[in-house]
Amino acid sequence: MTRLPATLAVLGLAALASLMLAVAVGSVPLTPAQVWAGLWGEGPPLHTTLVQELRLPRALAAFATGGLLAVAGALMQVLLRNPLADPYVLGLSGGAAVGALLAMLAGVGLALVSGAAFIGALASTLIVFGLAHGTGSWTPTRLLLTGVVVAAGWGATINFILAISPSQELPGMLFWLMGDLSHARSPWPALAVLFTATLCAWPLGRSLNVLARGSLQAAALGVRVRGLEWTVYLAASLLTATAVTVAGSIGFIGLVVPHMLRLVLGNDQRVILPASALAGGALLTLADTLARTAIAPEQLPVGVITALLGVPLFLYLLHRSR
Repeated sequence: MTRLPATLAVLGLAALASLMLAVAVGSVPLTPAQVWAGLWGEGPPLHTTLVQELRLPRALAAFATGGLLAVAGALMQVLLRNPLADPYVLGLSGGAAVGALLAMLAGVGLALVSGAAFIGALASTLIVFGLAHGTGSWTPTRLLLTGVVVAAGWGATINFILAISPSQELPGMLFWLMGDLSHARSPWPALAVLFTATLCAWPLGRSLNVLARGSLQAAALGVRVRGLEWTVYLAASLLTATAVTVAGSIGFIGLVVPHMLRLVLGNDQRVILPASALAGGALLTLADTLARTAIAPEQLPVGVITALLGVPLFLYLLHRSR
């Protein structure tokens, strides 16, 4: 805990730097002074429009999405006692994708597509939890296996929807499935969810540290294991559903960021949870900036960038931890 202020200060500066870079880089590059003037509406109208209406909302949406996925991944890894768990391991992204694709197939507006994705993710949460619980209590292994099976079912449904969809709808569907921030709406609801969830989860860090060692040991030390597990599962599901609603399915952020921080900072959840929010947000902001500019004027889905960065980085982390 003594390193928490220094850790958050360093990661906070990295997050601010990533946001500044995201706002400054683009088809019309801006200097830091021009960015600052554009934030307050004091520069040329073009710069003000670029900063306030285009780049800053997208950068904040990327930051919120990355932070949500990283915190959800950290919680899932504690819940399942598995460092390779990620926010999508229980089929949440599959349920969200089915909801979003059905909304696109029906030709509804973007806001309704986001709402359908959120409903699909919550429906998947209820299905997995209900099936894993059964008539008795659930275990992490039972929950994980149920999530894998449900995710496979969602995957088959997604393939069926893509097979019957009109050809003009397929590009938008595929971009959503790969993760895309080009149509992200207001970032403030996602930022509010991220801030609130991180603030509420931080006091649970001591109990989460004990839970990570096993439910029996946690119960012996006075932790209300069942209530804590329910809280962690529902919180991780809500964070994931919110992230998927904003940007679609973006992989590796929720897997790599908590794992990387544990190698550097240790396994204290009171440090890992707020650090994950900042590091995940900064990483996805940088990835989205690269997705916007790598082959400009064309844009790549940010999920492609996170996969290209995440695979070698995670392999390196595995090799180092060995």
